[in-house]
Amino acid sequence: MRISFVTIFPEYFSGPLSVGIVGRAIDTGIVEIDLHDIREHGLGAHRQVDDTPYGGGAGMVMRVEPLFATLAPLADSHRVLMSPAGAPLDQETVDRLASYPHLTLVCGRYEGIDQRVIDTHIDEEISIGDYVLAGGEAAALVVTEAVVRLLPGVVGNPDSVRHESFRTGLLEEPVYTKPAEYEGLRVPEVLLSGDHGRIEEWRARQREERTRSRRPDLWKRFVEESER
Repeated sequence: MRISFVTIFPEYFSGPLSVGIVGRAIDTGIVEIDLHDIREHGLGAHRQVDDTPYGGGAGMVMRVEPLFATLAPLADSHRVLMSPAGAPLDQETVDRLASYPHLTLVCGRYEGIDQRVIDTHIDEEISIGDYVLAGGEAAALVVTEAVVRLLPGVVGNPDSVRHESFRTGLLEEPVYTKPAEYEGLRVPEVLLSGDHGRIEEWRARQREERTRSRRPDLWKRFVEESER
């Protein structure tokens, strides 16, 4: 898979992309990364990429010309704008994004980008939450890690990807490891029993109780789908 980042801060990505599963995926050739600096197509001696908004208002807006020039060579990719106005990112969306051979993540700044760019050079807009960041770079890294970990060969045990939060509509159960007791805190006895039937029953109850108490929105959806 190839992932392209369109940004005015290409240096933002050098550290995060070099570590963890994303770094390993790049090192092993599973993922190819390229960075596209919008300022290379900026206007004038100062490489201007933004200007004041028509109609007045606070802040600056990213101009059409540099973005058109940057995005044109990426026309064969699936171009995603990271935007608070986008559709909320969820696991179903991540699964779909992981199916594209070439994904372009466009990182806006300032008050946003000229709508004409969105209308002609963007395939979809995605938001990682109902809050505002200084730019789309952090959101693009979130999407990248969520997508890359789904690619074949990236995660050592494929079951850890198939059986996790949100795939069944429920949060995952709590997990424990050695030692069985530490400073008076014990692992639940059922997990030490060796009785796999009881263990799975306990895990199923925990998933339901956790989701009901922590994410009533997910629990409501899970119940409604279960009743269909």
